[in-house]
Amino acid sequence: MIESKHNIHERIYQFILRVFCFISKLPKTFTNQQILGQLIRSVTSMGANDQEANGTFTKADFIHCYTTVRKEGNESLFWIRLLGDCNPVLLDEAKVLLKEGDEIVRIVTAIIFNTKKGK
Repeated sequence: MIESKHNIHERIYQFILRVFCFISKLPKTFTNQQILGQLIRSVTSMGANDQEANGTFTKADFIHCYTTVRKEGNESLFWIRLLGDCNPVLLDEAKVLLKEGDEIVRIVTAIIFNTKKGK
């Protein structure tokens, strides 16, 4: 298995899997169902755009893909926070996901910044 702490692609993939595990534990309430659709779209978009960035040919395309990863990551954090607050029994697990997601967004932000600076 690839060292996930130092490989952003694997780290994003593992984050998505952890979000899916979290989702599977949520009660099937109307509110949760509405939020889940949004979270699934945003978190899977992170992974899809990360993979797309890995195959781009230009710096501009690479930056565009990772900018989308960052945007979708921030959106995912919003939905996870909302689900955690609406489901107090899973709040601790939501907080762990929020910490990991925030770290990923920070790493992606650094990747974008360093790419723009030519590093």
